[in-house]
Amino acid sequence: MEPTVCPWCQSEIVWDEEIGPEDTCPHCANELKGYRTLNIALQDEDAEDDGEEYEEAYEPSDEEAGDLHRIWGSDHESLSSLRTVDKYGENHDLFAFEETVEGILDQQEEVPECLHCREYMLHAGTQRVSGEGFQPVHAPLIQAPILQPPYDLNVYVCPGCFHVQYNLAENDRLRMIKSFIHKKE
Repeated sequence: MEPTVCPWCQSEIVWDEEIGPEDTCPHCANELKGYRTLNIALQDEDAEDDGEEYEEAYEPSDEEAGDLHRIWGSDHESLSSLRTVDKYGENHDLFAFEETVEGILDQQEEVPECLHCREYMLHAGTQRVSGEGFQPVHAPLIQAPILQPPYDLNVYVCPGCFHVQYNLAENDRLRMIKSFIHKKE
């Protein structure tokens, strides 16, 4: 019997004569009999696009729909419904707003993603946290507070849903890393 090459991982598969050909590759576990190819017909630039070929929308199977619902939540809530900025579109030029947002994002060193709506967030500034109103937690392993005031927080605002997020400023990140290393030694 001639050895077969897996189309997925390019491994040579030698079949056991008693068991016969396998349905899946023993190396990458991909299906061998159902190897599928996708043929794309390229049209001439002059040919008219009638659009009828692409009208069929993808319909997930019940199992896929269940997985999507489990991962992303309700299919009634789309990401566009999370964009608070869209409700201001009637009275304001949101295209100009989006262009400005893109320009600001291009100049930022760090661009976190909004946890709520997945838009990129704008660095709005820094906030100083002094000892007043902040009670540090003393970690027994390092026998010191995890974060010692004063420290600075980067403040980010989402241009889509206007949620605000904070993260530790660069200098204070380094200070925290160094304090952990020195306490460990």
